[in-house]
Amino acid sequence: MDAGLTPLWISIRTSLLATIITFFLGIGTAYLVANYKGKGRGIIDSILTLPLVLPPTVLGFFLLLLFGKNGPAGKFLMNYFEINIIFSWAATVIAAVVVAFPMMYRTCRSAFEQIDKNMISAARTLGLSETKIFFKIAMPLAWPGIIGGLVLSFARALGEFGATLMIAGNIPGKTQTMPVAIFFAVEGGDMNKAMLWVLIIVAISFIMIFLLNYWCDTQQKIIGNRGR
Repeated sequence: MDAGLTPLWISIRTSLLATIITFFLGIGTAYLVANYKGKGRGIIDSILTLPLVLPPTVLGFFLLLLFGKNGPAGKFLMNYFEINIIFSWAATVIAAVVVAFPMMYRTCRSAFEQIDKNMISAARTLGLSETKIFFKIAMPLAWPGIIGGLVLSFARALGEFGATLMIAGNIPGKTQTMPVAIFFAVEGGDMNKAMLWVLIIVAISFIMIFLLNYWCDTQQKIIGNRGR
């Protein structure tokens, strides 16, 4: 592997794994919150959405407190598994998951809340279990929103910088993602290298959004043809 391209491969690996994790966490959490009508719903939703509005450096600081040598998660992983998260590739994934999760959660929650509740009630009346309702009714109906959240989560994970730099650092070939490489290239006065990484990120993000729009337009045409 070309050492000069390692930030690209690290970013792609990190973003893909973070998106997969976010996919399951976001969908499950969004469905539970969308159907939860008890007290504290607003507080729960605010906590889950908070990483979307907090500065990445603040998120990085909290992650340092959590996964650092004196943090609860850091101590647990070190004492029982001899795993050090800080300044490792796993730290880049954790940072990407934290910043991308709200994108997936908010998009999926909106998609689930737009489902006709009469369909869910009818399914329960017919004796379908909650598991079957989720997989056979809720998921198919919310799928366009889920795909949108998936693309946005990947794009957000790909562009993560602040939290990654704080807990993973800038270790070439290990934790140096493209956004981190851009920052240090500019710091070192290598504008050509920085521009290269900027163009690559813009190109990947543009392609992802273009494919999402194309898919949505195709689905709308299919739905329109069925309705005729």
